[in-house]
Amino acid sequence: MYICSLFSKCKMDKKTEEFYVRLKEELKTTSTWPSEYLYKFIVPSDLKKIVEIESAFNNMGAVIKTSQSKTGKYTSVSVNVQMKNPDAVIEKYVEVSGIEGIISL
Repeated sequence: MYICSLFSKCKMDKKTEEFYVRLKEELKTTSTWPSEYLYKFIVPSDLKKIVEIESAFNNMGAVIKTSQSKTGKYTSVSVNVQMKNPDAVIEKYVEVSGIEGIISL
């Protein structure tokens, strides 16, 4: 099943979609769901972008930690949160992928 068929709003290239398909399979085989999941992102140090990431995890009981790079140009954002299944994990990745300059690790 294609990931974009799960999320009607997504517009991604074939390589990105294949990555999410592989991630979903890996998550299904390596974790028992629901499970805690650790997201890691890097964004330019812009408060608005950091708030956008935090907002995506509002009301989910997420523990969010930020750390600025040595030069202050970038901020890493770690989000530890309970997710119900691999689809939910990928849905969050797709949701935050619209934030300009974000890098998902």
